[in-house]
Amino acid sequence: MRDFISNPWPWYVAGPLIGLIVPLLLLVGRKRFGISSSLQHACAATAPCGLDYFTYDWRREGTWLFVFVLGVLVGGFVAATAFADPDSYIKISDATRADLTALGLTDLAGLVPMEIFSWSGLLTLPGLAMVVGGSFLVGFGARYAGGCTSGHAITGLAELQIASLVAVIGFFIGGLCSTHVILPLLL
Repeated sequence: MRDFISNPWPWYVAGPLIGLIVPLLLLVGRKRFGISSSLQHACAATAPCGLDYFTYDWRREGTWLFVFVLGVLVGGFVAATAFADPDSYIKISDATRADLTALGLTDLAGLVPMEIFSWSGLLTLPGLAMVVGGSFLVGFGARYAGGCTSGHAITGLAELQIASLVAVIGFFIGGLCSTHVILPLLL
């Protein structure tokens, strides 16, 4: 069982499973899918501040999304604890390790460089820019684009929405620019 868990699923298994989300949502009568809309519903439910953006009936769509987000959190916790293999290491390619080392990052034992993604790293300018600034830009971009990567890439593309295609292309361009232009400037 551990060998099945520790090896990534091939694309031809994982892809169709992700693709089955859209018909499943349509079968249960839901159309929206994505994490950013879940966060919007959470804000509308817990912090009614009088803004028109958060003034709507969040219970109509929000309840199942709360369960979805809870499932993501519980699933991540279970995967990290129950299925964790203490003898294995995070498999980051040698090329990625070399690129990160060339940028001055040395603590590459985990999934992310601890010089940036730790409490002490957060107090540095690169850490603050990447974690806080990046989080703000991702949240703003998801709302400006009318959804996040999972919503556009899974639901929007399955519905053949041109806006979702443009958004997904924009996400990829933004990721490439962040990796090859902004990250080297910050480090």
